[in-house]
Amino acid sequence: MEERHHYSSYPRVAEDVKVGPPYLTKYERARIIGVRAFQLGLGALPLVDTKLVRSSDPIAIARYEVDNGILPVSVYRYTPGGEGQTIPLKRLVELAKEILGGEFI
Repeated sequence: MEERHHYSSYPRVAEDVKVGPPYLTKYERARIIGVRAFQLGLGALPLVDTKLVRSSDPIAIARYEVDNGILPVSVYRYTPGGEGQTIPLKRLVELAKEILGGEFI
């Protein structure tokens, strides 16, 4: 019989973090905020009411969206062995708040 392999175009999302720290690193955070601020600057609609942010600055809005886990974004982390893991931003923010407390970033 012929062996069949099932390949997915997107990796499965794991509930617990097995690769890297259980929080968003400063480099990941900076990258996501920068890309989102760029989108907002080009006219993308914010995912939050700007009255909550108390600013119309794209960087402040992007920072608020990231720090509260609002963006539907996942972080893909690689291991030196070539394996990887997809972790939702919301999960990383939740873990950071649990582990590091209120002042996590």
